[in-house]
Amino acid sequence: MFAAASTDNQNLHRNFGWRIVNQPPLWESIFPGDRLGYTAAMPCGLLKIVSGGQTGADRAALDWALANGLACGGWCPLGRLAEDGVIDARYPLRETPEPSPAQRTEWNVRDSDGTLIVSLAKRLIGGTWLTEDLTMRLAKPHLVLAKEDGELPAQATALRQFIAANNIAVLNVAGPRASGEPGIASHLTALLNAALGQKETG
Repeated sequence: MFAAASTDNQNLHRNFGWRIVNQPPLWESIFPGDRLGYTAAMPCGLLKIVSGGQTGADRAALDWALANGLACGGWCPLGRLAEDGVIDARYPLRETPEPSPAQRTEWNVRDSDGTLIVSLAKRLIGGTWLTEDLTMRLAKPHLVLAKEDGELPAQATALRQFIAANNIAVLNVAGPRASGEPGIASHLTALLNAALGQKETG
C-alpha cells in the first residue's frame, strides 16, 4: 500500500528517520467551493489547515490557522463534542453523520492532501495511532513528528519539505488530546511557527 517515495521524501526519511508516506495529492473534498476563494497562502503553497477539533493538537492547529490568517476547517463528530464539551462555534467545522470520533478522523484524512501527526512521545496510541493507520489504508501522504525524535528547527524543515514535496494545499493536522499529552498544544504551535512563520501583529 506504500507508494514509491519521491527523492525529497527519501531524503527526509534518511536524514531524520521520521515516518513518511508519499502519494500524489487527491482532490476529492466533499466541501463544494472549499478550495476556491482563499485569501491567504503560506509561502510553501499551503492554503488550509483542517482537524477534528479535539483538545490538544487538533485545537492548537485550528487556533494557529485563525491567528495567522489561514483558512481552516474539517470534520468533527455529530454534536460537535470533544473531551471538554461542545466545540466552540468559532471553529468552522462540519459535523459527521455519526458521533463516532473515528468517522471524523477518517474523513479528515480522506478530504485533505496530506496529514501531519505531531506527538510528544514516539509511540502513537488511540486516535493518534488510528490516524496514521487510516493514512496508510487510504494511501494518503503523512508525516509523523515526535518531539522526542529531534530538534524543533530540523522538524520544521521536514514539515516544509513534506508540504512542498507532496503539493499539499490542504493539510490535516492530528495528534493527542490535551489530557493524553499535556503540553502538546504549545509544542504544535511552536512547530507551526517555526515551519510556516507567524503573522506579525501591530
